Order: sequence, then structure tokens, then C-alpha cells
Amino acid sequence: MPNVTFRYEDGAATTVAVTTGENLLEVARKANVAIDAPCSGNGSCGKCRVKYISGDLKTEQTRHISDEDFREGVRLACASTIEGDVEILVPDIVSAYKSRMKVADLSSKEEVAIFEQAKQDVADAGIPFENNFQVVELTMEEPTLDDTMPDNERLIRAIQDAMGAGKVKLTYQVLKKLADALRDNAFRVNAVLKKGAHGVLVYDVLPPDDDRLFGLAVDIGTTTVSAVILNLKDGSLAAKASSGNGQIRFGADVINRIIESRKPGGSAKLQRAIVEETINPMIHNMCHSAGIHGSHIYHMCIAGNSTMNHLLMGVNADPLRMEPYIPTFFETDNVDAYDLGLHVHPDARVIISPNIGSYVGGDITAGTLVSMIWNKPEFNLFIDLGTNGEIVFGNSDFMMSCACSAGPAFEGGDISCGMRATDGAIEACMIDAHTMEPTLTIVGDEGQKPVGLCGSGIIDVIAELFRCGIISPKGKFIREGERVRHDAYGVGSYVLAFKEDAAGHKDVEINEVDIDNFIRAKGAIFSAVCTMLRSLDFDVSMIENVYVAGGIGSGINMRNAVVIGMFPDIELDKFHYIGNSSLTGAYCMTLSDAAEEKVHELSHNMTYMELSTEPGYMDEFVAACFLPHTDTSLFPSVKQEEI
Repeated sequence: MPNVTFRYEDGAATTVAVTTGENLLEVARKANVAIDAPCSGNGSCGKCRVKYISGDLKTEQTRHISDEDFREGVRLACASTIEGDVEILVPDIVSAYKSRMKVADLSSKEEVAIFEQAKQDVADAGIPFENNFQVVELTMEEPTLDDTMPDNERLIRAIQDAMGAGKVKLTYQVLKKLADALRDNAFRVNAVLKKGAHGVLVYDVLPPDDDRLFGLAVDIGTTTVSAVILNLKDGSLAAKASSGNGQIRFGADVINRIIESRKPGGSAKLQRAIVEETINPMIHNMCHSAGIHGSHIYHMCIAGNSTMNHLLMGVNADPLRMEPYIPTFFETDNVDAYDLGLHVHPDARVIISPNIGSYVGGDITAGTLVSMIWNKPEFNLFIDLGTNGEIVFGNSDFMMSCACSAGPAFEGGDISCGMRATDGAIEACMIDAHTMEPTLTIVGDEGQKPVGLCGSGIIDVIAELFRCGIISPKGKFIREGERVRHDAYGVGSYVLAFKEDAAGHKDVEINEVDIDNFIRAKGAIFSAVCTMLRSLDFDVSMIENVYVAGGIGSGINMRNAVVIGMFPDIELDKFHYIGNSSLTGAYCMTLSDAAEEKVHELSHNMTYMELSTEPGYMDEFVAACFLPHTDTSLFPSVKQEEI
């Protein structure tokens, strides 16, 4: 039985026994070795690059690997099978999706401001930021031979006396620790409880000097997971973090992950990837940063798309991808942290932000809350840019939603040098029209070298290449220069940073295949907007505001998004970037019972349009796969710069 050794650049290694003939990518997945595979191993993306060191590895050289790279040992894991003992190097920057966890510095006003603003906007609409969790100080008489009341009744009576409550229930976790908690603290304790319409539920008993009461909000994106720990008393943030979604190695898009989940043991693997490999490590890091324990988190909200919600719950998601696209659930109200294996208080209630369609999920209903379009009389557009592009249009009288399969391009997927908006990502770019030299803005500390392109950077680069006449409306290179070159297959590319100026081992460049992938992604967004408006007999002139959300960078150059034909050509002051609205919406739902109720109300009142069955959508999409569009009259303000 051969062995495969995966070595990392930091010296660590993982060795696993395999069967002759196994696929290298599948072996890596089983061994929990993070190798990027946005296409789920079908050979189309070329991102599962590793370096062959020694051994018996059978590999087919594909178009994604140049002759020079192949001679130097670069291999695609998906195109390699194991014939004997093999040693493989997994590069530190093997892919854009390497799950690097980032815990935010909450001393930064920018990190906190968006949550404070969302809370203020929602509160101004008449939604109180109150929840029924509280910590009550209790002092009880110690038992004696004359007073033999059991501990649970003693605690219940103390709570009834303190709160005037009727029915009081203790969770199993409270019952388990009650005897020790009372005696260790001379029958003086703090009780963590939630008061409801039918009585009081006691979650915990703590020492009298411990009144910590926290909640957790999580946004499960297809590519990136973000979370905050908040104080349930006042809403202040205790910690914030983001990480790559551990499911990414099973495919960059939801369809590939659903297919993977239907393989033997697949559903459990995908659930482990999001819970054990992603969310729980984030909880541990955030709790360490906040100086608390996970057991101090008594309430949480998760916002994700419909597929992410199903995979998190370990529920069959296959019906989501097949007509008539019926999910197992839109909403559920009976999930506790213990059920999912989350490392918070086991009795913590887990709110799942409600889905409204097979491809419009809880991330959009939560985001719609903080977009505030439901509270305004004018017609507004809310767009969440992610692996799926979700769109809501409407006002205080009605709302319609739809989702388009934009693919992972907005978060760096399907782009040869694409990456998440983490350190080393090019998030903005300007190109000199005459010299074709770029000026780059890079995420990270001063002096950070570029690694690749995140979503906002890709928008800028393509817009600048088009503005400068370096590419045609079809996305093909039409100028020559030091930074423009063609490979052996005739595919043109533009070099943003030569390898000596980059953080990796190769040039950072964008090629015609990347541009074509992104044109399709932006075309999906614009055609979805047009299809939705047409179904209502509206046009873009009726849009008063466009609220753009998504974690594609620190912000989007809205003008460039219009230049490439992703957004309608309307006045720029109508565009507003609102960041990760899914996370801020989940934050509001965690903190406010009324906000949670409002999101459920919004989900019930929102009409869902299934684009795949909408007549004319494909015609709109094909027309939009051009820079900026085949119908240039739709973009009167856009023209290429005269060179």
C-alpha cells in the first residue's frame, strides 16, 4: 500500500496510506489537506497546483501547466494518480482560497462603524434593540435538616420571587452543574435566563461575579465565513473574524458541493468542513480575543444561502438544484448549538435566517433588513455580490428577489490569479493609458507585495484595460507592449506584477480566459436586473438607489462597475456600498428579538423569481456578455479613452 506525503513550506508534513490508482486531489481531501479546487476536480480551473518532489505519480499535462512549469515539477492534483510512494509539496500560496483566519482589530473605528450604523438605521425604523436574555443575581438560604428542599426547587422559587415569574424551566445543562454551583458559591449565584410568553428558561448558573452574556452572529458565504461575538446587553462587539469556508476544497460553487454531498459520506464531510474546520476554530479564536469562554455564548444567528444552510444542517440539498427546486426547509426554529456541534453553550438557540427560494437564502433576507429598502417609498435595488449574485428590488409596498449564477469570480474564483480580499490581494488598480503601467492598491501592511486579485481589483483591472483600449469589447487584447503577452496557445494576458515584484513564485497576471469568465459573471448580474425590471414593466430610470453588498474588497469603484456593464448606467451618487450586509443583518437578529421577527416578515412578503424559468433571461444574458453591452445605448456615459 503506497504512502503519500504532503509537505508544506513551513516544514510540516502529513503522510497517508492510499490505494494504487487513487486520484491525488481526492486523497488530499480525505487527508484534510487544503488544496484549492474551485471546479471540484473536473480539470477546468487549473488551480489545484502542487509541486511533485519524488515518487511514482502519473500525471497528464494539461493546458493549465506550461512546459517550463511541468519541468519544474508543477502538477495539477486533479490530473494526477498515485502509482507508488509519492512526496508532494503544497505551496504556501497554492491558491486564493487557503483558509487564513483573520481576527479583526476592534480598536479600528471602521470595523465597528458599519454595525453601529446598521443598528441605528434599523432602530430609527421603529424596531427596538431588545432581547429577553438577562442575568439575575440570586441569594438563597442554604439547606438544613429542617429545610430539605431540593436544589432545583430552591433555584426556581428564588427566580419566581426575584422576577414575579410563573413557570420556570431548567435546562439539562443547568441541572448537571447546579449542586456544585450552589455550594461552591454559598448559594449566591447569577442565573442566565430568557423570559418568554410562557415563562422563564434558565440557561446557566454562574458565580456571583460572572455576568457575561454574549451572542454570536455568523455569515456563511460560499467562499468566506465571517462572524462577530456581541454583548447581548448593549450590542457592543467583543470580537470579529473571517476565514475561508472549509468546504471550498469540494468545489467553489454550490452545485459542485451539492453533488459532492450526495457521494457516500459526503454530507457528513461537508458538514464537518463548515462546523469543525471553519466555524468552531473561529469561535475559539474570537473567544480568546474577547477573554471569554464559548459557554458564555447563549444565543446565535446564522445567515447563509439556501445551500449553505442545508449543508450546515446535514440535510439533503440535492432537490435544490433540480426542477422544481424544492428545499427541505425555508425556515426552522428548533435547532440548538448542541445539535450542530458548535462550541458555544450547548443550549444556545441557533436562529437560521429564513430562505425564500432555492437560490435566495437567509443571507439575503438578513441583508435586506439592513439595506432598509423595505422602509422607503422610492424604488431601490439591493445587490449582494458573491458566488451567487442575489438581487432584491422594491420599496415599502413590495419586494421581488432573484438569484443569478455569477460563479465564484467576484470572490476570485475562476480567475487564474484570483483570491479572497485578504493580505496581498490587489483591491484597486489604475493603468496609464499611454505606458500601460499599473498603479496598484494592495490589502495589508505597507510594503505588502501582491499575491493576486480580489473582486474589487478585478473590476478595476478590466475596466482600466477597456478604458485604455488594451482589450476589445469582447475582452481580447488588441495592444502590444511589455506587459501584454501571449502564451503558446495564443491566449493573451496582462502582467500586473512581475514575479520579482510579487509575493509568490510567478507573475501576477490576468488573461483572456479570466476576463471572459468575469464578463459572464458581470453579465449575469446585469441581465438579472434587466429581467426583473422588465417583468415589472420598469426600467433603470426608476431606480432611486442601488445598495451593493458583499465581501469582494474594501469597496467597489462604482464607476468602473458601470464601465464594464455590471451595474446600470445611472448617476454615481445613487450607488452605496454597504459591506457585508448578511453579517450585519445577522448581528441585528442576534441582538434584537424584534429584528428577528422583522426578517421573518420580510421573507414572507418577498416574491421570488426563478430566473432559469423566466422567458428572455438567456437572451438578456448573452447580450450582456460584452463590454459594456451589445446595446451600447444602455451605457451612454461609457466610451473608450482616445489613445
